[in-house]
Amino acid sequence: MTTASIRRDGDALVFAGALTRDAVPSLWAEASRTPAGVRRFDLAAVESVDSAGLALLAELAERAGGIEVTGDPRGLAELRRAYRLSPSLSFAMT
Repeated sequence: MTTASIRRDGDALVFAGALTRDAVPSLWAEASRTPAGVRRFDLAAVESVDSAGLALLAELAERAGGIEVTGDPRGLAELRRAYRLSPSLSFAMT
């Protein structure tokens, strides 16, 4: 398993590795210190996402006031549908 990481690149948060329950606490600590101005999540280097990883992404997206997501790691689309989240990780209006 690859260690998960997050870094800032301009207006993007770039994630890598597996966004799983084990990785979320350290990612949260790092992401919560990220300054304002994030508009994109780059998930191209993410191997997979579980429900804890999706919760992290959705909370960060909410705090950012809306984001664009690039990349489609294993598990993301299924979890987005299950939790009724839009492609930008906000709650879809029905």
